[in-house]
Amino acid sequence: MNFLLEHWYLLLTAVLSGGLLLWPSLSKAGGGVAPAEAVRLINREKAVLIDVCEVEEFAAGHASGARNIPLSTLEGHKQLPSNKALPIVVMCQTGARAARAAGMLRKLGHEKAQPVAGGLKAWREANLPTERSAG
Repeated sequence: MNFLLEHWYLLLTAVLSGGLLLWPSLSKAGGGVAPAEAVRLINREKAVLIDVCEVEEFAAGHASGARNIPLSTLEGHKQLPSNKALPIVVMCQTGARAARAAGMLRKLGHEKAQPVAGGLKAWREANLPTERSAG
């Protein structure tokens, strides 16, 4: 006990470094999945990629293979997967609308709905494929 009292700064350093190591895991809890994890879900677990941007935003650029279902029309939309056990990855430009959409989808019974952290911006930064709609 004397050692800890005399060397309190070592204990403080150990606690701080442990906290910094755990921080990424703890902060990711509500922030969505990283683009690389979203790709893994799409490829391995057959997740459906849904972009909740408005039609004009979607046409200007979106992740390849994404379905466009604007946030305002999300509830009860016919392009939502009927199998509610299927993972859904939700995306928008920055991730803010996608987080709201994922919450709505979970309330509708799609328990595996998750937003892409950082949205299309993070998707592009990860050098993942994007496309534009014709028209």
